Amino acid sequence: MYELAQLFLLPTLALITLLFLYAFWTLGEFAVLAWHRRSGGGRPLLTTFRAARQMSDDELDVRAHTMLESARIASRVTPMLGLVATMIPMGPALKSLSDGNLAQVSQNLTIAFSAVILALIAASITFWVTNVRRRWLAEEMLQIAQLRLENGQ
Repeated sequence: MYELAQLFLLPTLALITLLFLYAFWTLGEFAVLAWHRRSGGGRPLLTTFRAARQMSDDELDVRAHTMLESARIASRVTPMLGLVATMIPMGPALKSLSDGNLAQVSQNLTIAFSAVILALIAASITFWVTNVRRRWLAEEMLQIAQLRLENGQ
């Protein structure tokens, strides 16, 4: 079991790194969208509705969920990966401690705590962005409902 668990350390660290980068990518997209919203644009759901006009509420809802899906998954998966990346090096750290090799203990704990910190930062960013964007999309759904009422649809 120990050796099997150790096989997952590098892939887990790689995923955390990718999700950390993705979180900042998402934050950049969010900043651009917020800037566009201030100037009256930045409403992708409303733009999609105006282009298609024949979209049902369910289709719009699916479209909104699709827009949030990646960041939402990242906000939930990243903390789990952080926990995994914390626990995997703990085994070698405890073994090194029992052998009296404090340098190895320090190295393993550094990996463990660095991974969880990066994972929690990434999860926090994506969680915050997802929640604000969810509210924005809900506001767009209300605008679409108002447009439908005005047009008698």
